[in-house]
Amino acid sequence: MAMSSFAREIDAVLDAAEGKKTEELLITYKGVLYPSTLCCAETFQALDTMEVRKDDVFLAAYPKCGTNWIEHILNDLTSAVLRKEVPRIKHLQILEFGVPEKFQKIKSLPSPRLFTTHLHYDNIPKAVLGSNAKVLVLLRNPKDAAVSYYHFYNKNPGLPNVSSWDEFFQKFMSGEVCWSSYFDYALAWNKHMDKENIMIITYEEMKENLPQGVKQIAEFLGFSLPEEKIQSIAENAAFESMSNKSQETHGKFGPILFRKGTVGDWKNLFTEAQSQEMDAKFEECLAGTKLGARLKYDKYCKY
Repeated sequence: MAMSSFAREIDAVLDAAEGKKTEELLITYKGVLYPSTLCCAETFQALDTMEVRKDDVFLAAYPKCGTNWIEHILNDLTSAVLRKEVPRIKHLQILEFGVPEKFQKIKSLPSPRLFTTHLHYDNIPKAVLGSNAKVLVLLRNPKDAAVSYYHFYNKNPGLPNVSSWDEFFQKFMSGEVCWSSYFDYALAWNKHMDKENIMIITYEEMKENLPQGVKQIAEFLGFSLPEEKIQSIAENAAFESMSNKSQETHGKFGPILFRKGTVGDWKNLFTEAQSQEMDAKFEECLAGTKLGARLKYDKYCKY
């Protein structure tokens, strides 16, 4: 199968990262760590002046919460509504990736434009949050997110290797990972989840009933599609289906990106003490909040 242009692009990024020293793989911008192979200060600065259209769609997700999965669904939904395949240029879609010149190209993209970001609420351009553009916010239970992120760090040449799960767990808990703290990220969105143009979804809800999840996203975006189209988009977005095509869509990054796609994998790595530490952190930060309730912590994060 022919590789997509994004797959070729990401292969080049991974090749460039090979052999780099640990300290060369990361940059810090406004106190937050980012991968240096994908992000640069000039792009962050240019992002602040990005022009937003009212029909733009933004997917905001903490890393390893199912970003590529939901992005795939959003692409398919948009293509179905427009009745044509929409060419997606990945480094243009992810707000913080690439070079600042990309914003010139972004201006010429046809509507509806779809963008993705891992940025914390406070670092998303004010033009996005001050507009009526739709923002879909994706989260996953913190224990599975942490385990998935750990494997991602160690499989990805663009990120520094971590010597052990124990070391990564402490970094995750203290927010010393790329894109910073999961808990700060979730808390910031919790304050804004009742806004009309913001919709919160969880990885677990989508896993429980994918066709229903796809339908809810379509309704949020104001897309009217027949039931059978929703069903086929859901089937196309099943983990096995995406994983099987990953070499073609994501090149060398495919196996790094698509690992298990399951719920509850945290039980294979967490010690009892780590589980209790995470429980206490969740209790302190998110218990009693609307978003905390949506995450169904007791169901997904307790033995």
